[in-house]
Amino acid sequence: QVQLVESGGGLVQPGGSLRLSCAASGSIFRINDMGWYRQAPGKQRELVAHITRGSTNYADPVKGRFTISRDNTKNTWYLQMNSLKPEDTAVYYCNRVLGSRFPWGQGTQVTVSS
Repeated sequence: QVQLVESGGGLVQPGGSLRLSCAASGSIFRINDMGWYRQAPGKQRELVAHITRGSTNYADPVKGRFTISRDNTKNTWYLQMNSLKPEDTAVYYCNRVLGSRFPWGQGTQVTVSS
């Protein structure tokens, strides 16, 4: 089994930056890709960034502002978020995209507000 723990969220003003972290433990060998998802109040969870061994992909609303990366030595994935907008406010989760999902973590709240 794989356990995922997200962290790094908080309150930030529009235009600010945050870096989210996703720490994985357990059967790490099963992880060949990772995605960052977000869920805003009253909306469905959406995929915003995805990384595989050879590529990264981003949803249009975050393209050019968010960057997904991985530190193999720490079994940790990151989401660098720049030029944040109020519409980025959501709970952010990590999980794989290819194949069945691991149990969801608790997520980390990102609030963009002045």
